[in-house]
Amino acid sequence: MTETTVHVEPRTDVLESLDPRTGEVIATFPIHSDQEVRDIVVRAREAAKWWDELGFSGRAKRIDAWRKHMVAHLDELIALVSRETGKSLDDATLECALFIDHVHWAAANAKKVLGKKKRPSGLLMSNFRATVEYRPWGVVGAIGPWNYPVYTPGGMFVYAIAAGNAVVFKPSEYTPAVGRWLVDSFHEVVPEQPVFSLITGFGATGAALATSGVDKLAFTGSAATGKLVAKAAAETLTPVTMECGGKDAVIVAADADLDAAAEQIVFGAIANSGQTCAGIERAYVVDSVADRLLELVVEKTKKITAGPGANDTIGPMCMPKQIPIVRRHIEAALADGGKALVGGLDSVKDPYIEPVILVDVPETSAAVQEETFGPVVIINRVADLDEAIRKSNDTGYGLGAAVFSKSLGEKIADRLNVGMVSINSFLTFAAIPTLPFGGRGLSGYGRMHGEEGLRDFSAPRAVTKKLFPGVIDPLGYGRKENAVKNLLTVIKARYGKF
Repeated sequence: MTETTVHVEPRTDVLESLDPRTGEVIATFPIHSDQEVRDIVVRAREAAKWWDELGFSGRAKRIDAWRKHMVAHLDELIALVSRETGKSLDDATLECALFIDHVHWAAANAKKVLGKKKRPSGLLMSNFRATVEYRPWGVVGAIGPWNYPVYTPGGMFVYAIAAGNAVVFKPSEYTPAVGRWLVDSFHEVVPEQPVFSLITGFGATGAALATSGVDKLAFTGSAATGKLVAKAAAETLTPVTMECGGKDAVIVAADADLDAAAEQIVFGAIANSGQTCAGIERAYVVDSVADRLLELVVEKTKKITAGPGANDTIGPMCMPKQIPIVRRHIEAALADGGKALVGGLDSVKDPYIEPVILVDVPETSAAVQEETFGPVVIINRVADLDEAIRKSNDTGYGLGAAVFSKSLGEKIADRLNVGMVSINSFLTFAAIPTLPFGGRGLSGYGRMHGEEGLRDFSAPRAVTKKLFPGVIDPLGYGRKENAVKNLLTVIKARYGKF
């Protein structure tokens, strides 16, 4: 592959969407001002009331129509994702297919998960009926990423919409065309109100959304930016769901299927040019099988190509400022004593980065401790599984992990301080709509997807209804003379026994 460098002077009066492979302008978008963002949120608030009043069935009918409309035009969306991110058509297809599955699940299950349900009233309040239901927040602000511009923000806005909220969506400045396509397609089937609105711009536009008066914020991006978003939201105590990336590890035990492990390590580290928040960036392999695993990884990696061609496996880096970070991590790994089995510094060929496999990198290296977000993986030997687990847990991140073992997978998974684990596979938890997606530590908090994702975009509301007078009825100054005394007697009798 020949080195190709794209240098484009961006305009400052509008937002330009560029093809990262060529620098060609795909489309231009407005940079929304603070006031424009607030105005859009105001309109969304009226839409939220209308959307809520449709009820679960009315909303599900419209979301299902949206899904069918998108499927009818899916080739168009796939091509746009590939063009705006530079990823291969196969990678774009995988992303869009997973997104459609989540749209279907969220619409089909919102009522079951969020609808009114009875709760036990307990001994003392047995004369009351107790219920809980989950109510929409109102207007949800969603700030999306560029690496998976359909699937990842979809985990926010699809679940928020299914829960009864209106959404104001700010896509990444690198993928506004995909964001506009999604919003326009929704408006095709729900034209009555701006239930799903778009704002475009740079970081300042996202900051404006955080302080615009939305009822809930959802953010996907770096931990550093996430802290700024959370700080801005804290001024009004606006709740936030944060998905902030990771430094995911894979553990390979002595009894692992090594060919399967190698295949998934290569795919997990290199797919989408390594631009995956839950991608594999570290691998810890028990020493007795390390040589064979490395042979397989090297063999499989050498078949991967990076470039603009239809037959190339991976495309360019979508965000130019990520390239120096990847280069710095490779430099750090080598300077700290690591070795490159595949690639090296010469693999960084702006805007493409060819796969890099590093070994024997110290745990203190920046390449191990910081998120790289490129097609680079560090594979280190360990004496045993205890060492592998300890090192896997030894970063500030806690998003996902993978484990390869024929007999010990669940035991290993139980000891990992992460939000998600796949056993004998990679990233499969993201492909199952019923499972929550999210992490801990620097990887953020809150959840997308599954029942937990629907509830994350809803506020629980508890209701009690008195059915008949109680035997004791201690609440109120008009209670019987011995009501409190009798209450104490019941408490001691019921709960005082060992």
